[in-house]
Amino acid sequence: MPSSDQSAAQARRFIVRGRVQGVGFRWFVEREAHILGIAGWVRNNPDSSVEVLAVGTRDQLSGLSSRLREGPRAARVDEVEELEAKPVAGLRSFRIEGAW
Repeated sequence: MPSSDQSAAQARRFIVRGRVQGVGFRWFVEREAHILGIAGWVRNNPDSSVEVLAVGTRDQLSGLSSRLREGPRAARVDEVEELEAKPVAGLRSFRIEGAW
């Protein structure tokens, strides 16, 4: 039986468009997610957007959404698309995918 805080966990996918690659955007998202206590991942997409999967409470996700709209200083965020997602079982931390 899920505990009450697990059932409160929601998941969102964010697609961030603008000048968001090559400007430290993924590291910015990782830092903000750690500060907010959000699990998930961030990655660059081939179309020059950045995709984020975030799992947390409604308040945590709202906080991340507003931070994504600001972005780091060097970025220019033109659009943040927010999509429903399914929480991923066992996802406990936040990581950058495809960074090497």
